[in-house]
Amino acid sequence: MSATVHFSLNVSDLAKSVEFYTGLFGEPVKRKTDYAKFVGKDPEIHLALQPGLDGPTRGEGALSHLGIRVGSIDEVRRRRAELKARGVVPEEEKREACCYALQDKFWLSDPDGNRWEIYTVLEDLEDESRAGEDAAACCCAK
Repeated sequence: MSATVHFSLNVSDLAKSVEFYTGLFGEPVKRKTDYAKFVGKDPEIHLALQPGLDGPTRGEGALSHLGIRVGSIDEVRRRRAELKARGVVPEEEKREACCYALQDKFWLSDPDGNRWEIYTVLEDLEDESRAGEDAAACCCAK
């Protein structure tokens, strides 16, 4: 798997946003009461939507975070080592349930505070009880 760019947006009305992005990209590949994910081939995009503009992130804008999805744990570690060698300081690498998936990842922030994750998906967690409480937002909170 080649790397793909991932965007996550905080939205004020998830249902209306899902309707809009369904028209733009087609049906979501994952849909929960508090989360939606679109994966498009043309254009190639990974877009996640989650409620947030009326919650604790109000006033911080619609961008939740950005991400680069890679194909393996080894690729996550390789990219982390490369960034460190170039003087970019990534946060701790960890495994966690996030966005209804078990992921290995690390985070970093640009000078303006925009958060980036570099991650690989180990397993989809469709069963909400396995995903844990607040599975959509647990790792995406600032």
